[in-house]
Amino acid sequence: METPEQLNAMFPKLDDAQIARLAPFGNQRRALPGEVLFDQGDADHGVFVVFSGRVEIDGVADGGESILRVLVRGEFTGEITLLSGRRSLVRCRAQESSEVLEIGRQNLRRIMQTDAELGETFLRAFLLRRVYLIAHSVGEAVLVGSSHSSDTLRLRAFLTRNGHPHTYIDVENDPGVQAVLDQFEIRLADIPVLICGGRLVLRNPSNVAAADCFGLNTGIDEGDVYDLIVVGAGPSGLAAAVYGASEGLKVLVLESTAPGGQAGASSLIENYLGFPMGISGQDLANRAFIQAEKFGAQIAIARAARGIQCVRPPYTIELDDGGSVRGWSVIVAAGAQYRKLDLPNVTQFEGAGIYYGATSVEAQLCGNAEVAIVGGGNSAGQAALFLSGRAKQVYLLVRGSGLADTMSRYLIARIEARREIALLPWTEIEALEGGTHLERVRWRNARTGASEMHEIQHVFLMTGAAPNTAWLQGCLALDEKHFIRTGAELGLDWPASRPPYLLEASVPGIFAVGDIRAGSVKRVASAVGEGSMAVQFVHKILAGERVL
Repeated sequence: METPEQLNAMFPKLDDAQIARLAPFGNQRRALPGEVLFDQGDADHGVFVVFSGRVEIDGVADGGESILRVLVRGEFTGEITLLSGRRSLVRCRAQESSEVLEIGRQNLRRIMQTDAELGETFLRAFLLRRVYLIAHSVGEAVLVGSSHSSDTLRLRAFLTRNGHPHTYIDVENDPGVQAVLDQFEIRLADIPVLICGGRLVLRNPSNVAAADCFGLNTGIDEGDVYDLIVVGAGPSGLAAAVYGASEGLKVLVLESTAPGGQAGASSLIENYLGFPMGISGQDLANRAFIQAEKFGAQIAIARAARGIQCVRPPYTIELDDGGSVRGWSVIVAAGAQYRKLDLPNVTQFEGAGIYYGATSVEAQLCGNAEVAIVGGGNSAGQAALFLSGRAKQVYLLVRGSGLADTMSRYLIARIEARREIALLPWTEIEALEGGTHLERVRWRNARTGASEMHEIQHVFLMTGAAPNTAWLQGCLALDEKHFIRTGAELGLDWPASRPPYLLEASVPGIFAVGDIRAGSVKRVASAVGEGSMAVQFVHKILAGERVL
C-alpha cells in the first residue's frame, strides 16, 4: 500500500502559475460526465491536465474496473508510454462535468525540453507511475508458463527488461491456473501462453510477436529516412540516441531484445561515475531509454538487423522480419555476446539451466539451490555476489589461477568475504547432463586432472565475448576476432580522400562504438563516452555529405 508521500509524488498538483504556463501548449475542452478521455489500448492521445471537476484513472482487467486515482484541479494523466506513443495501460474517464487541457505528445516533449521545472515534474511522475504499474501488474498482460520452460524464461525476461507490466502464472505452483487455461481453451502443451488485453492469446510467441501484441513499436515509420540509425540499445547505443536526439537529429534505434545490452543483465554496477551506491544494469538502461524518448528518439524493440546495404548513403538496414529502414548515417552498437561452452548439448539447456545473464528473473529460479558461474570478469563477479544472496552455494569457475588479472579489486574482496561463494581456479566444465532441464554438471581441474560431478541445475556463462558482426555481411572491415576496425587502424581499408574520423568504420558515415569495436575498453563508462562522441562526427558527416 502506497504511503501518502508516495501518492503525492506520483500525482503532484500543479499550482495556478504552472497551469498558466501550460495553457498555450494545449487545447482546453469540456468533458461530460462518464466520457472516456482515453481507453486502455489507445495510443493517439496526449496528457490531460484537470482545470475543474473530477477525472478518474481506472485499471481494467478481466472485464472489470478498479479506480486507481481520482484527479482534481492541477493534477494530470500520463506515464512513460506517452513519450513513445505506445498504447495506454489504463482508462481515463470524467466522473463529472470537467474542464481539461489536452497537451499533445510533441508539445509535451517541447515542455520537457524547454521548461526545466515542469519537465522534471512530468518526468518524475511518469517514472513513479510506471514503477507502480509494474509492481501492481496493472494492465491485461498475463503470461502462463513453467519454470522449467526456456521459452517461458525468454518471455519473462523480455517483458521485464522492457518494463512492461504483466502477471505471471506458473502452472506448477499456482493452484488456480487451470481456470485461466480453461477460460481460453489452452492445453498444457501450449505453454508458454501470452494473453494480451484479455482477448488475444498467443501460444509460445516470438519476441517480435509479443512486441506487436503490446504495441511496443507504435509510431515507427519504415518509409522515413533518418539522420541517424543506431543498431543496438546497449549503453553506447542509448548514449548515441540521447545525444543525437537532444541535438536535433532524427534518430531511430534498433534493438533485437531489450535496452541495456550485456550491461542490462548486470545485477549491480558500482564503478560507474555518479552512482556511489551502485545501480542495476536494468535501472541504468531504463533511465537512458526514457531519456532518449524524452528528446524524441524512436526505439524499435525486437527489430534486429540482419543485413546492410552500404554502397552509398542513405544506407539501408535490412531487418529480420523482412522490413528495412534507411539512414544518412549509422552507428553500430550491437555489442557482443558471451561465448558458449564447447560442448555438444549446451544449446539443449539454454534457458533451461544455462543462462547468459543474472537478473531478478533468473535469480527467482535459484532459491536455496547450488549454482555455478563460469567466468572471471566483473560481470561474473557481480553475478556471484547477487546470486549468493539467494542460492545455497555459488561455485565460481575460472580457467586461470585466480581473479586478480581480470576482475576489479573491490569485487574480489567481497567474493573472498562471502562464505556462500567457492572460487575454483584452473576449472572448466566438461559435461552437462539432464533431460528437458539441466540436472548435473561435471567439471575438471586442469592442474590435478580430477573431475567432479555435481547436482547443479543452474549454470551462468559469462566468459569471453563474441561480437555481433555476422549481419554486416562483409560491409565493414573486421579484425581477426571479427570486431569492427575503426579510425587510424583501418589503414588501406579506408576508401576516402579525407582521413577517417575517430570511431568511423571502413565505410564513410558508419561508426562503431562499445564492445563491438576492435580495441574498445569493456566498461560501461567508456561505452557511453564512445556513443556520445560518435554523434559529434555524425554532425560533420551530415553537414558535408548528406546532399550526396
